[in-house]
Amino acid sequence: MYISTFITNTDILIPFLAALSAFSAALLVAWPYLAKDQLSARMAQVHLEREGIRVRERNRLNRQPSTLRLDQEPRRIFASIVEKFSLLKETESGELVRTLRMAGYRGRGPIVTFLAARVLMPVVMLVLATFYIFVVLDLQHPLIVKLALILAAAWLGYYAPLLYLKNMITKRQLAIRRAWPDTLDLLLICIECGMGIETAFRKVSEEVGSQCPELAEEISLTTAELSYLQDRRKAYENLGERTGLDCVRSVVTSLIQSEKYGTPLSQSLRVLAQENRDMRMSEAEKKAASLPPKLTVPMIVFFLPVLFGVILTPAIIQITTMN
Repeated sequence: MYISTFITNTDILIPFLAALSAFSAALLVAWPYLAKDQLSARMAQVHLEREGIRVRERNRLNRQPSTLRLDQEPRRIFASIVEKFSLLKETESGELVRTLRMAGYRGRGPIVTFLAARVLMPVVMLVLATFYIFVVLDLQHPLIVKLALILAAAWLGYYAPLLYLKNMITKRQLAIRRAWPDTLDLLLICIECGMGIETAFRKVSEEVGSQCPELAEEISLTTAELSYLQDRRKAYENLGERTGLDCVRSVVTSLIQSEKYGTPLSQSLRVLAQENRDMRMSEAEKKAASLPPKLTVPMIVFFLPVLFGVILTPAIIQITTMN
């Protein structure tokens, strides 16, 4: 009886499993045609969101007042000061022009403003220091000490514009250095797509503008120089000179060699992009490694006294109460 029941159940189970397998196979084959394509919809939504973010960022950047312009004209008072002190020859100094370009200032206006500031700032600091020391503080020190402090303030005023300029150069180079590996990746993609170097530069400057306006400005200037300069090599060299970064100069060298000898540019850009990315990672690791020594002094000064107080205070209280 049990044997016949098992045989009957087996005869029913095998066709049932076969039918279930056939149904599962048919469902598996037909599932891509029956299910709704969520991936395409999500990708389209992400694309729209990315375009919206890009438009918002560009509108925000356009609304911000631009402090760096190519056609800045010097103010009359600054021009008259430079002319009065016979500093017009300094406006033709190549080193000064190069330094101001590295800081993002171009044209004759920033040069005249910088020279006038180096004339006015010592006088302003001298007057302010004299008023502060003799009137506000009324120091009871010898006259020589007061005069030394006033002269130190005037000396600081003379070098203050130069310090400000160096600070601007450092910040600008840091922003360009951080965005440079991503810019090389974008440039590599554009070149491998078949774009010319001018078109690739123009496209990269548009894409990188929301991340690093300084680098977008430099690439846009290089695109313009490639359009009107007779020697294209000079346009590339100007890019490396304006930024003052070794990573940019290495790419400039590759571009010049590609223009001169016809060597493939994509492989060089791929290697340079990887090297710049590795350099950025090594700098981050270096900063992370230098963090523990920097935290040693704050921990000794601020944490250890509190820790000793928490540990020793109960013992001191117990000893005091026992006595």
